[in-house]
Amino acid sequence: MNISRTKRISIFKKLFDFNISFLLLLFISPLILFFCLTIYIYDKHNPLYISKRVGMQGKVFKMYKIRTMIINADKIGGTSTKSSDSRLLPVGKLIRKLKLDEFAQLFNVLNSSMSLVGPRPNTIIDVSSYSNEELKILDVKPGITDFSSIIFADEGEILNKYEDVDIAYNQLIRPWKSKLGLFYVKKKNNKIDFALLILTFINIFYRKKALVLLSKLIAKVGGSEELINIALRKGPLIPSIPPGFNSIITKL
Repeated sequence: MNISRTKRISIFKKLFDFNISFLLLLFISPLILFFCLTIYIYDKHNPLYISKRVGMQGKVFKMYKIRTMIINADKIGGTSTKSSDSRLLPVGKLIRKLKLDEFAQLFNVLNSSMSLVGPRPNTIIDVSSYSNEELKILDVKPGITDFSSIIFADEGEILNKYEDVDIAYNQLIRPWKSKLGLFYVKKKNNKIDFALLILTFINIFYRKKALVLLSKLIAKVGGSEELINIALRKGPLIPSIPPGFNSIITKL
């Protein structure tokens, strides 16, 4: 791919991100305002959760979310959250189920710290434990949705039966998120971005259909058999080794 073509793709992605984010915010702003007001009335605190995340080339930025947990939740428990987490607000479960908390990140897209599609941004602590292989994920701008966001949309339910949710996350989910993130970095293009946006929407209402279509997309763009299979989520998740590691993570 020559430089001029790369620049054209980059410009198209930026314009697409900005325009779609602006339109989405116009459309869903009443819903965002409703839930923000509900949270504020409940505990009289800022309904937005602002967290430092690591973006492209390791640049730290402030990521916005609609707050679904109690104040200072990160100081009470770990970074991973199960669906029955006691730190969740009464309305928090509904917000998370509808993925409305992530819509606040459209502001991050507007200020160019994130894209609509790209590997999910992690915390500074999480990135500090990345292998050299996993650090390649930072070669692209993080996004609101990607392959793993669809496949592991039920992350809270997956972690629900484990006492140490952070270890469970690092054994069951992180290896696949990293592999899928690296796969996106390698294969990214505007067609894949558009397909992932459509599948993200389908996943909210028809999860099984979305997973089947996603597995076909991964196969079409040259994904490995293991990535195709994990997209279908037919079998139980088992502890796996993250890219660049020699063994399963047993302690943090």
